[in-house]
Amino acid sequence: MPVKIRLQRHGKKGKPFYWIVAADARSKRDGKYLEKLGIYNPNTNPATVELNVDGAVTWLQNGAQPTDTAKTLLSYKGAMLKNHLAGGVRKGALTEEQAEAKFTAWVEAKEAKIQAKADGLSDVEAKAKADALAAEKAVNEARIAAAAPAPVEEEATEDAPATEAEASNEEE
Repeated sequence: MPVKIRLQRHGKKGKPFYWIVAADARSKRDGKYLEKLGIYNPNTNPATVELNVDGAVTWLQNGAQPTDTAKTLLSYKGAMLKNHLAGGVRKGALTEEQAEAKFTAWVEAKEAKIQAKADGLSDVEAKAKADALAAEKAVNEARIAAAAPAPVEEEATEDAPATEAEASNEEE
């Protein structure tokens, strides 16, 4: 029975949400699966990926073949690296502690990069809100400035007809 690690689509139209599953290659895309390994939500920025890394590594070691997208997600979360390091431990190139230390260092660096991106996005959003508020304040100030001189001009125009009326009365 050939096993694939692939995505199973959920969510509504236009808002996909995926489960990462180990499934028989002959089953339908959204059909039966052997084990749910995690979730992938591309609607968030950065995309949300939750994965049972140990379960994915177990399936990879037992011969499961990931699809292209699933392989990208497994690499993103470190399952492919952990599988590679486990192969090195089996061959004797590394000890279990060395492999775990390398994996932990990689995970920490990856989480730092993801957090930096999230912080950068929140900074961009805050800057955009501040710019929009400043533009709105400028528009409001311009509107107030345009409204303030108008009554002064009306007073001047009201005085002018009064003097004209007086001048016309004097002529008669």
